[in-house]
Amino acid sequence: MVEWNLIIRLLTAVTAGALIGLEREIHGKDAGIRTFALVSLGACVFGILSGTVPGAPDPTRIAAQVASGVGFLGAGVILRGQSHVRGLTTAATLWVSAAVGLAIAYGRYDLGITATLVILVVLFLPHIRKRP
Repeated sequence: MVEWNLIIRLLTAVTAGALIGLEREIHGKDAGIRTFALVSLGACVFGILSGTVPGAPDPTRIAAQVASGVGFLGAGVILRGQSHVRGLTTAATLWVSAAVGLAIAYGRYDLGITATLVILVVLFLPHIRKRP
C-alpha cells in the first residue's frame, strides 16, 4: 500500500532543499542543488523512520543525531585561509536544511516551508545590497 502522505513529505523536503541549493549554485558556491536536496531528503527520511519504527524508545534521538551528523558534514566545507574563513554560510545552510527536512518529516509543512523562505531571504540579502 502506498502511503501518499510519506511521498508528499519526501517530495516537499527534496524540493525545499533544491530551492536552497539553487540559491547557493546561482551564487557560485560548491555545494548546490543536489547537495542541499539530498541533505533535506535524508533528514526527512531519518525523521520519518524515527516516528515509525516499532518499539523505538525515543524518536527525538534520531533527530538529534541528524543535527550532529550534518554539523560534521558542514565542518568539511569550512576552509581557513591565512586571513579569512570560507564556507561558514554554506555549513550553516546545510545544517538548517536538515532541520527543514526534519520539520517536514514530522508533518510540520508550515514550519518547513516558512523556514525555507526565511533561509532564502537571509541568503539573498547580501546580494541585494551589492547591486548597483
